[in-house]
Amino acid sequence: MRILPHDQTVLDHVAARETAIVGRAIDWANVNSGSRNAAGLARMLDLLEAAAAPLAADVARLPTGASVSVGDDGMVREDAHADALKISTRPGAAVQVVLTGHYDTVFPADSAFQTVVIRPDGALNGPGVADMKGGISVMLAALEAFETHPDKGRVGWTVLLSPDEEIGSPASAPLLAELGARGHVGMTYEPAMPDGSLAGARKGSGNYHLIVTGKAAHAGRAFEEGANAVAGAAIVAARLHALNGRREGVTVNVAKIAGGGPLNVVADNAVVRFNVRVPDKAASDWIEAAVREIAADLPFPGLSLDLHGGMTRAPKPMDASQSALFEAVRETGALLGQTIAWKPSGGVCEGNNLHAAGLPNIDTLGVLGGDIHSDQEFAWPASFLERARLSALILCKIASGEIDALKLKSLRLETM
Repeated sequence: MRILPHDQTVLDHVAARETAIVGRAIDWANVNSGSRNAAGLARMLDLLEAAAAPLAADVARLPTGASVSVGDDGMVREDAHADALKISTRPGAAVQVVLTGHYDTVFPADSAFQTVVIRPDGALNGPGVADMKGGISVMLAALEAFETHPDKGRVGWTVLLSPDEEIGSPASAPLLAELGARGHVGMTYEPAMPDGSLAGARKGSGNYHLIVTGKAAHAGRAFEEGANAVAGAAIVAARLHALNGRREGVTVNVAKIAGGGPLNVVADNAVVRFNVRVPDKAASDWIEAAVREIAADLPFPGLSLDLHGGMTRAPKPMDASQSALFEAVRETGALLGQTIAWKPSGGVCEGNNLHAAGLPNIDTLGVLGGDIHSDQEFAWPASFLERARLSALILCKIASGEIDALKLKSLRLETM
């Protein structure tokens, strides 16, 4: 591969807009859009719709379904979610590229971490500036530039921006699955690793919520008449933790035990919340069976156990399609003087969903930064242009056929 004159025109288009690419990401990061902040998510949707206007594409808000959640009181509720945003053009083209991102963050409306500042070393420090409002800005900039390419008609593309990735994509998962099944290659804009590496193989993940119901009683006068749900939850938590080390690559993180009340009352409710990570399908099946076995074994009489949740994202191994795609991206990066490397990750993202639906994808095409999910989250301003140029050139090479999206899709289907 080499950079052709019309490819260079696309790259120059990106470069001319560097200040704007960084600036709008800062503006977006100053809008709190925690996954449960309906008002903030609505504000971000308005901003993203406006940002999509220069693309001259079809823009639509897609309603998302409700999801089930378990409160700390053990009550099961249905939660509504904000709309997803779909931006698309040329749905009849022979090659279809799926680009995904999320506009929610982990920072709730009442978080003290609300605005972007510039650190003394020049990095941007702000909520979601790397994960992933910076990535969305990079994505849209690459698409706007690609639309000036003479071969753009060979490629149709669809963007899906979801409101719930940071809570496991419970509402947007069906939309991701549909796009993954129809597309040929995927590009997702989670931040790169701090050293610029891309995420290669990813583990799968599951979130569980186990409701423990006991019987309340006076802790002094009638202790023996009660059944302590908190004590039962502690036993269950210990059993879950004991699964660690029993199968290679599988981890169980007991994240929270909620419940109980006054010290003189035998607790009648508790909820155990835990996450599992698995390297492959066999490990996923094993941990699911182990969790259900524990949930069926009462710690002591008088309790009941009610398990909710399950595996939310399948593992994403480095299969033949992923290996071929990474090599193509590495070669594309080299044309720009960028050294592209990758490493496995225990983290999960929408790339897991897309791969499970049959779509080979690169899922860390966003900006360089780090300390995500904390008030130290940062992004390097220079990486916005660097990553936008990489994405734009990838799109050019898909259009030219030098990155063979149809072959990549075929390789993925062979391993399903």
